[in-house]
Amino acid sequence: MSLVSLQWTSIPESQVGMAAEMALSHRGPHRVLSEAELEEVFSSCCLPTRCSGSAAKSLLFRFLPFLRWLPRYPIKDWLLGDIVSGFSVGIMHLPQGLAYALLAGLPPVTGLYSSFYPVFLYFFFGTSRHNSVGPFAVISVMIGSLTESLMPSEDFMISVNGSNTTIDEERRDAARVELVAAITVLTGIFQVALGLLQFGFVVTYLSDPLVRGYTTAASVHVLVSQLKNVFGISQGEASGPLSLFVTIIDLCKKLPGTNVGTLVTAIIAIVVILIVKELNHKFAAKLPMPIPIEVGSVILPQIIVSTGISYGVNLKEKFGISVVGNIPSGLKPPVVPNMSYFGQVAGNAFAIAVVGYAICISLGKIFALKHGYKVDSNQELIALGLCNFLGGFFQCFAISCSMSRSLVQESTGGNSQVAGVIASLVILVTILKIGELFRDLPKAILAAIIIANLKGMFKQFKDLCTLWKSNKVDLLVWIVTFIATLLLNLDIGLAASVAFGLLTVIFRTQLPHYSILGRISDTDVYRDVVEYEMAQEVPGVKIFRSSSTIYFANVELYAEALKKKSGIDVDRLIEKKKKALKKLKKQQKKLEKEKHCHDQGAADTGSPSLPQHAEDGPGVSVIELRSEESGAPSEPTLQSLGLPKPNFHAVILDFSPINFVDTVAIKILKNIFRDFHEIEVDVFIASCSVSVLAQLERGNFFSSAITKASFFPSVHDAVEHISRERHQASVSTQPCCPSMAMERAATSTPPSLPPQVDHSTRM
Repeated sequence: MSLVSLQWTSIPESQVGMAAEMALSHRGPHRVLSEAELEEVFSSCCLPTRCSGSAAKSLLFRFLPFLRWLPRYPIKDWLLGDIVSGFSVGIMHLPQGLAYALLAGLPPVTGLYSSFYPVFLYFFFGTSRHNSVGPFAVISVMIGSLTESLMPSEDFMISVNGSNTTIDEERRDAARVELVAAITVLTGIFQVALGLLQFGFVVTYLSDPLVRGYTTAASVHVLVSQLKNVFGISQGEASGPLSLFVTIIDLCKKLPGTNVGTLVTAIIAIVVILIVKELNHKFAAKLPMPIPIEVGSVILPQIIVSTGISYGVNLKEKFGISVVGNIPSGLKPPVVPNMSYFGQVAGNAFAIAVVGYAICISLGKIFALKHGYKVDSNQELIALGLCNFLGGFFQCFAISCSMSRSLVQESTGGNSQVAGVIASLVILVTILKIGELFRDLPKAILAAIIIANLKGMFKQFKDLCTLWKSNKVDLLVWIVTFIATLLLNLDIGLAASVAFGLLTVIFRTQLPHYSILGRISDTDVYRDVVEYEMAQEVPGVKIFRSSSTIYFANVELYAEALKKKSGIDVDRLIEKKKKALKKLKKQQKKLEKEKHCHDQGAADTGSPSLPQHAEDGPGVSVIELRSEESGAPSEPTLQSLGLPKPNFHAVILDFSPINFVDTVAIKILKNIFRDFHEIEVDVFIASCSVSVLAQLERGNFFSSAITKASFFPSVHDAVEHISRERHQASVSTQPCCPSMAMERAATSTPPSLPPQVDHSTRM
């Protein structure tokens, strides 16, 4: 039995229908699907299937994507490009790993670990061919804010010689590594859980303006955090809301104590790195690989220190320049993280998980679109989560995807994650053999590398001009996200930004564009009569459309806009009708009372009562006679009551933008039908999807007054039906439309009151 037949037996009928509908919507309604295409449809449904070898193989390929592409790897075409790309990216990993560990407030060697384990693991689980995962500035600074708040240096002060105090860096670093390992593992757990639950779509709540505004503000945090290493001053660590400004004020107070040697070293390194990066960008087409200036900036001070060039200057002792310090060689055995930290860092870990994934999947989709392959968003979430989860056991900190490294991996000929494996091997060699060479590396050089790499992030300020011209709401999201992240710090700022972004969505759905549609002559196309000059309203018909779906937050506005766009005050006309009916009821009671008195008087005197029309003309007796002949009393019309009649006889609600309705929307829609029927206007619904129709049916929308006969597949079908009915009514003595029937009855008989109908109660 094939996989298709096995799956068919395990999928509910309703879900099979949805799967087939989805497939047909992409492949055409008249084409027979092949077995391979059916397998693709059913596998996309993510439904449980019976155990079989094929199902197990499919599941294995899904969670280990390299098994699918590695056997078909084109060695001749791709291997050389992957080797060059992997070597280039591996060289970039060296200084960035050390720098971002400094940014996270951790020992530099953890940056090398974070550049090795996750990169190697991503080869097995990732679906992007060009993403370069590893340490990332924004994630590092989010971790750094946690280490500084939960493990401040002041908690590790020790006394020296009984009077002076200093920081026990070894104990502090060990405590921070333990904390960050717990954060990283918990981040991985969140990402894997979201991926298994098919929550890859969660990133859609982080719009592009929000992500760019957030990363720009995070870059400001990164810059400020590195200024102490640029100026060579010792500075306390602040955390929480407004901590950025506290740090800046404290830095300004300590500027007189700047270490000139550190400042000069940092400035020279920044200038050189920026110049060479600009040359790399300008001559990218002519260079086989980018000039590794960051590695040159790291290695050059080692050469100076080790050979004694320039009169044997010892930067640390002579100028007091802070250096990286001891970097142990070799790999550490795995250690189970301290789970007691989970409660303290759960919120921050979730924020890191979401931000890291958002950046990773955004870059992955860009490269996939450019090179014509697909990235599985849920599998990417699982892959990133496993990299973090397993890396946390090996003293790694949380990682994401670096834009600069990914661009280098793609531009230097990388075609697959074989390049990532080669990059990880470069890092492995560094950890095992040459890591101790970086012992005397000035921290100012690492700070310079971090600051120089922020150039691309700060270019995002250009978004303000672009968004001002294109979309003011997105501009507001960008600005609010940027300000909130600066003021409230990275974790609270992200939560506030997402909340504001969702509020803008609600605000925009509450204030959609409402329009009256008209027909473009000799076509079945209907457009807004205000925006299209060629669109003309159909005589006697109002076609109403909202640009947004309707639900509890905006359905009342929808009803109000419909009544306003119709050109008449529906509620006022209904009130007038109620008053007129009440007045008519009083008059009829008065006539009935007079008739009763007249008949009683005639009975008392014994004289026969004359027909009322013989003395007073047509009256109640005539009305009663004709009512009995017709079988039922006729409903008074607006015309018979002396009220103005609307200049249209039908309303069509275009439901093409409506993708769901709730119970509140159903109640208001019932009120719309009732109110327009009160003023003798028929209501129809066009272009209603099957799912919305099912929701209306479940919500008890239909009744004897509202039937499915009022629904049409398109606006044009509804217009044609109304025109046909009006034409038939004009040539027939028995009109079809209820409103016309009432009008015909009104012209043929005097008005009479229906028996005890309570018109005061409205749903």
